[in-house]
Amino acid sequence: MVQPEQVKAAIQRAMPDAAIDVEDLTGGGDHLQVTVVSSAFAGLTRIRQHQLVYGALRQELASEAIHALALQTSTPS
Repeated sequence: MVQPEQVKAAIQRAMPDAAIDVEDLTGGGDHLQVTVVSSAFAGLTRIRQHQLVYGALRQELASEAIHALALQTSTPS
C-alpha cells in the first residue's frame, strides 16, 4: 500500500513543474487513478508520457505497492 502523497512526491521529483492529482480508487492504496499535467510531456507520444510516469514510480510498481495504475497525462493548456 502506498499513500497518495508518496505517489505525488515521487512524480514531482521527476517532473518538478507537474500538476498531479492522485485518487485511491478502492481505499486500499494499491489501485490508483493519477492525472499528471506537465510541460515535460510536450512533443511526446502518450506512450512515452506514461513511460515517464512509470519511471518515476518504478519502486512502487516493482514492489507491487501499486497494483493497478490508471493514468491520464497531458501538457498545460
